[in-house]
Amino acid sequence: MSFLDLENKTFLITGVANKKSVAFFSAKNLVANGADIIFTVQNADIKEKVAKLFPEKKIYILDVESVEDINHFGKQLHSEGIKLHGFLHSIAFANYSEGMRPFHETKLKDYLQASTISTFSLIAISNAIKDVLVPNASVVTISISSTRATNYGFMGPIKASLDASVAFLAKSFSGHSSVRFNAVCSGPLKTSASAGIPGYIENYLYAEQLTMRRLALETEEVANTIIFLLSTKSSGINATGVLVDAGMSANYFDEKVVDAYSKNT
Repeated sequence: MSFLDLENKTFLITGVANKKSVAFFSAKNLVANGADIIFTVQNADIKEKVAKLFPEKKIYILDVESVEDINHFGKQLHSEGIKLHGFLHSIAFANYSEGMRPFHETKLKDYLQASTISTFSLIAISNAIKDVLVPNASVVTISISSTRATNYGFMGPIKASLDASVAFLAKSFSGHSSVRFNAVCSGPLKTSASAGIPGYIENYLYAEQLTMRRLALETEEVANTIIFLLSTKSSGINATGVLVDAGMSANYFDEKVVDAYSKNT
């Protein structure tokens, strides 16, 4: 038995679309440690891609904007006799088709859609699969290192809502189980999803200079933290946001960054 004791345990992974995603690295490393994986994807095209990355694994198409679809998915897992030892929620979307606009100009339609997909889906899926989670299962979601990063647009408040939901889910599940809920609060990553955020590349390069090692956070580093939280070795961690940002949040006034700015003003 390995230290993390993941062998022959089953985990639900959402959000895999390509080899650059946090969900992909998490799934890959879980499999490497002897775990079994089942996936949910958005559509048939992504299902085909994930099937090539993880042959012979169960893949379900799930529309997280539909509570009916989510509830049906939970019933399907139950009917198939699946028992889950953990669930990775790696789903987020925001409509930035009009570019990054001032927060007070956020459209209700865009805000509600982003909230439904990025935050409420965690609540709805957790509720739908509650009967197939083993009593000491672990649920992990992906947040951001600073939900007050105003250049993230209206996703900042939505991720803050996600962070709050983690604690409330942990409390409500404690009434009938020992299922844990935690968030991994990640610094900027080089992923396909982040590339769609206006101005993200500049922010990513700036964040790299604020890490104490002056090297950007690697996606696999975030995935490694997720795997630990999904394992029973993290049993003492619950209702918490675990910060993974290579020291960026403690280094906003890095001398070299301040000096470089001062010389250019």
